Amino acid sequence: MLAVDTNVVVRLLVNDDPRQGALARRLFELDEIFIGVTVLLESAWVLESVYGLSAGDTVKALRGLLGLANVRVEDAGAVAAALDAVSKGLELADALHLLRAPVEAEFVTFDRALAKAGKKVRPVRLA
Repeated sequence: MLAVDTNVVVRLLVNDDPRQGALARRLFELDEIFIGVTVLLESAWVLESVYGLSAGDTVKALRGLLGLANVRVEDAGAVAAALDAVSKGLELADALHLLRAPVEAEFVTFDRALAKAGKKVRPVRLA
């Protein structure tokens, strides 16, 4: 199994460097791949801020990647729920914060937008 870094994920998804894109494809074709939550989150940030993808297009790209038979993602249930939560108005980072927090923990924030959108996913309290 290979654990990949953000730059490998991004090269695979955007293929903006033909040599590195080909190497990334080869890695994904030849082995089991593990993607950590932090790599997934950073990949989403790069796709949106550097490459200008919308949140919806980013989620679509990440779902395609995570749907590959040989790809495993850390905390798969929370990641899947967080990707779903983006369609409910949450940013992926906020959705991951909410959905990876212990169920018994009350989630508190100063961010009014997060509190409002987050309530669609789980209880959130404004501090």
